[in-house]
Amino acid sequence: MAIFTPNFNFAGDCEEAIYLYQKAFQGRIGCMLRYSEADKSDWDKDLTTEQENYIYHAELFLGNQRMMLCDNLDVEFVKSTALSLTVTLDTKEEVAGAYEILKEGSTTIYAPHSTTYSSCVVVFIDKFGFRWGLMTEQTER
Repeated sequence: MAIFTPNFNFAGDCEEAIYLYQKAFQGRIGCMLRYSEADKSDWDKDLTTEQENYIYHAELFLGNQRMMLCDNLDVEFVKSTALSLTVTLDTKEEVAGAYEILKEGSTTIYAPHSTTYSSCVVVFIDKFGFRWGLMTEQTER
């Protein structure tokens, strides 16, 4: 059975994102490994002191969903909104609370509103360049 795991790549601000996402979704950090803590044979480049403190591999659990995050040093970081992550929450208050935490520095695509299928949905690009959809999966709460 295949397991699909979202993997977010950053250009030096991964640790900030981990703590922000943890706060917004009451997440649990499974691991956070810095480049300085990893086996140097995993890559073939010299790192600056700043890069050694970057996140080599991290896992954040949002509910039962694992997401992986890292500061990528292999390719130039390019932001893309072609793919988004949708998080379904129980109530419109939970959607509003998570959005309130994540909205600083973001660009709102669809402000919080109700739809035929959801009591509250909001779509935005966060300050790290990732597109999110937050929503309920019902129209009552």
